[in-house]
Amino acid sequence: MTIKVLGLSLYGSQAASTRYRLMQYSSGLRNEGIDIDIEPLLGNEYINAKFAGHQYQLTKLLADYCRRIYILFMQRKYDVAIVHVELFPLLPGIIESNALVIPYIYDFDDAFFLKYRSDRFNGVSFLLRDKFDPIIYRAAAVTAGNRYLADYATHLNPATRLLPTVVDTDRYIVAPNKRGEVFTVGWIGSPSTSVYLSELTQPLARLGQEGLIRFVVVGGHCADIEGVEVVNMPWSEATEVGVINTFDVGVMPLFDDEWARGKCAFKLIQYMACGVPALASPVGANAQVMDDACGLLAGGPEAWLDGLRRLRDDVALRKSMGAAARKRVEQFYSLRTMLPIMAETIKTVAAKR
Repeated sequence: MTIKVLGLSLYGSQAASTRYRLMQYSSGLRNEGIDIDIEPLLGNEYINAKFAGHQYQLTKLLADYCRRIYILFMQRKYDVAIVHVELFPLLPGIIESNALVIPYIYDFDDAFFLKYRSDRFNGVSFLLRDKFDPIIYRAAAVTAGNRYLADYATHLNPATRLLPTVVDTDRYIVAPNKRGEVFTVGWIGSPSTSVYLSELTQPLARLGQEGLIRFVVVGGHCADIEGVEVVNMPWSEATEVGVINTFDVGVMPLFDDEWARGKCAFKLIQYMACGVPALASPVGANAQVMDDACGLLAGGPEAWLDGLRRLRDDVALRKSMGAAARKRVEQFYSLRTMLPIMAETIKTVAAKR
């Protein structure tokens, strides 16, 4: 008998979290007798407007909310729901969790429990600061993207599983022949995470004084850096793997704060899957995803400069780290290794209905 799953994502397929936490599992789950329908609250039109800095029309937002309410009325057609992030922004968690009348899995890959505790939501934080606690507590199971998130969830719900955000290693392939003669440092992300690039300005500028260097920024924006060829590129699902394969080194700078500690180091996994050695801040999941064999950690401007210099000057080291990185992803961070965990979690929850 087929298990029917309702995937309730916050965003549409343009959001990496929707693609990698839910959508990429669809085909493999079908082979396990599980069908998943993914219904976002805010579709790709919202994401595109947000990234372009445009206002999303209120009438469209209301239509999105009405559609989700309709879907919730139809939820009994399904055996299990998966809630990714939240059902409705600004709605108290106790209401949200009670809106689900079938067993549900709560899935998260960022420290969303901090969202309504920030200054941005001062006016409603008294009502929403602990919004996600009842949602996690009442879930039949929780899937968390890293240990930091899993530790938080486990205090509320012992049925918490660690489910890293992973890649399909049949799509993320190694193509070293795409790397050119100019030492190329690469970063992939979004406009909202471009803020972390400020950590690299000084080290890259100093490295640029020593010779040619290219910095490729995909999906975000980096201001000009003296002595560095900065290339800002739009993100495209069709080209991202090819672009990553042009990197000699992939970077993931972070600030050392509570929000960054909840990050799932997904950029590192993308680089590593393509056989690209990584250089990253020693924050949160970065130090768990990457070991010494496949990359370097850099805790400050001097460490960033030393790491970049070392990887620039030692081609053999880059090759050995890239090979080790690919092997590590295949073993721990691939769709193939995580699919059984996802399938088992869904089947266990479906059995509770």
